[in-house]
Amino acid sequence: MNIREAVSADIPQMQVIRNSVKENILSDPSLVTEKDYEEFMNNRGKGWVCEIDEKIVGFAIADLREQNIWALFIDPAFEKHGIGRRLHDTMLDWYFSQEQHIVWLGTTPKTRAEAFYRKAGWQEKGTHGKDEIRFEMTHERWKRMKTGDHNS
Repeated sequence: MNIREAVSADIPQMQVIRNSVKENILSDPSLVTEKDYEEFMNNRGKGWVCEIDEKIVGFAIADLREQNIWALFIDPAFEKHGIGRRLHDTMLDWYFSQEQHIVWLGTTPKTRAEAFYRKAGWQEKGTHGKDEIRFEMTHERWKRMKTGDHNS
């Protein structure tokens, strides 16, 4: 398993993964374009991919402009192998090395993603849009999570 910074050439494989997930499905995949990936990875933040045997099996993208996690998706065939957590931790380590502001994300209730973020220490802070849970992570909470102090 190799985690590395995403590059533009990775976008087609990232789109395949994004469009293959079983939860948080895009209602219209054409609404998220290659240019969107380029913008978020190269101008607004940074992205990472996970490769196994030179195949991209997951990716994550953080947006510094909106202090948001724009994407964290794993190929369904590679779920439950720790890939999401490795990408998540890499992304948050980078985010908080760049930024001290709270980072947030939205995800659909009653999904594996919701359980994942709760287990990773994110705190529910209301709703996002019309049907998503808004989660937030502070710099201080992330530092405590990394040191094993999950209760503070």
